[in-house]
Amino acid sequence: MINITINGKALEVEQGTTILDAAKLVNIKIPTLCYTPDLPPWASCGICIVRMGTSPKMVRACCTLCEPNMNIITHDAEIIAVRRAVLELILSNHPDDCLKCSRNNSCELQDIAADFGIKEVPFKKIKNDLPIDDTNPAIVLCPEKCIRCGRCVKVCQDVQNVWALEFLGRGFAGKIASAADTPFGDSPCIKCGQCAAHCPVGAIYERDDTPKVWKALQDQEKHTVVQIAPAVRVALAEDFGLQPGTVFTKKIYAALRRLGFKTVFDTSFSADLTIMEEGTELVKRLNEKGAKPSSPLPLITTCCPSWVDYLEKYYPDMIPNFSTAKSPMQMMGAMIKAYWADKAGVDPAKVYSVSVMPCTAKKWETQRNDDMKSAGKLLGKDTGYDIDIVITTRELARMIKQAGIDILNLDDEEADNPLGSYTGAGVIFGSTGGVMEAAIRSAYHLVTKKELSNVDFKPARGLEGIKEGEVDFENGTKIRIAVAHQMGNIAVVLDKIRAARDSGQEPPYHFVEVMACRGGCVGGGGQPYGCTDAVREKRAKGIYTDDEKSQHRCSHQNPFINQVYKEFLGEPGGHKAHELLHTHYEQRELYHL
Repeated sequence: MINITINGKALEVEQGTTILDAAKLVNIKIPTLCYTPDLPPWASCGICIVRMGTSPKMVRACCTLCEPNMNIITHDAEIIAVRRAVLELILSNHPDDCLKCSRNNSCELQDIAADFGIKEVPFKKIKNDLPIDDTNPAIVLCPEKCIRCGRCVKVCQDVQNVWALEFLGRGFAGKIASAADTPFGDSPCIKCGQCAAHCPVGAIYERDDTPKVWKALQDQEKHTVVQIAPAVRVALAEDFGLQPGTVFTKKIYAALRRLGFKTVFDTSFSADLTIMEEGTELVKRLNEKGAKPSSPLPLITTCCPSWVDYLEKYYPDMIPNFSTAKSPMQMMGAMIKAYWADKAGVDPAKVYSVSVMPCTAKKWETQRNDDMKSAGKLLGKDTGYDIDIVITTRELARMIKQAGIDILNLDDEEADNPLGSYTGAGVIFGSTGGVMEAAIRSAYHLVTKKELSNVDFKPARGLEGIKEGEVDFENGTKIRIAVAHQMGNIAVVLDKIRAARDSGQEPPYHFVEVMACRGGCVGGGGQPYGCTDAVREKRAKGIYTDDEKSQHRCSHQNPFINQVYKEFLGEPGGHKAHELLHTHYEQRELYHL
């Protein structure tokens, strides 16, 4: 611990604390634009400058560490004037179309400009007239609004290890662009949306598909069906003033019906379905002990479309390790049109299937390949893609506000059955380690024909980048597992598996769960802005609280899962299940040139 003084107030801080964090301890907010606690500071914006005592020199608070007996001044007339000048320079190169911007009322630049009371900019307005790049199926790039904070580049390169974004040019001619200045849709982008989630302004944002949903809701010929992902229930409330992690599920169901959806399902049901298919696949590979080239160990899970895109681009040699089970969203889409529509007496060709997801990449997944038209193939008629459209948590929040729905005061409602009932195992898909834990709960049953006495597998939980462990099924079967989230960490695990394979050694793991976003889906690129590890932990806590309160906590215990297999699918891993619920993968090029 070291002693410092901030604005005349003495305090003790831990060595290694930045001035920015020290100021927060005494309730002083130093303005920032490039800084976010989610990324290492790199001091590009210059707004967080402070002074050391009477010295004329100013330093940047976000990356300057406190030193013993440091005397820090966070604001005086000159500091305020410098910060104001920096803001005015940024605004002189920034469009003034706030009312039409995707980040209006959630823009960090707008907030700081309001705090400083900026009404006029004394500098000449310089506009670069850079065109919007909407070639990406999930994310839109608007370089005209870029303030060169660098957050998107840092998260894409240093956190996700994708390198789809970079800075080109210098000074006023500088811009944010996809790698090699190719169209964004032709870049190595995996559509995870972390760039959009970290952008402080409207320079990068998710493709807005709400107009298509509104149009479908108004079409009396369409039967609109909606599903919500597990992670949405613990994040949507933030856009209505509640704390992260608030479990909001039944009010979301009610709000969706107020919007006009005729049927409301929950993706947690199809997460249970995923476990039945994937658990069966795991047990089969364990029994074969990886002897067949077509089914080697480890089995790697598939629920994240960004991870699928990454695998096909960067690790195509590991496609045989990949589970063929579709994501829960795509399984639900197939079941809605191929099973539920007939049961409900609805023409599947008139079903308009909408998904509410925490993820921008889900927008791309719906049309990833023709396997996403499996319901029509099975039925022998054109029913379109199994999922017609995807909107993010943020988009749903906007729709609820546009409709004037007071969601906080709605009565709780239930989802529709049979595709709306779920177990705790289905819910925890929303957090890193959740798929692994859910799979273990049911795989144990599939292997031993017994129920786990304690279904909580806590080694899979938490925000450690790579988690490893061993599960003893008590019949001589021991499963080595790994959980990785955040693309940069996933590469470490994959390289370890590849090295063992290439050297002829036994694989280091039997089962691996990967998610592209830090924290898993709770930290997805389509979730409410301002996500940090503290927010991720609260959202994950809400997920596990929902799990603990569930009547059934293992996927194989879901009575409606058993019903759909009995009435329609046959057995897990069977012929019809493979037609509807499984997919294939193929190598993709990093660049489309």
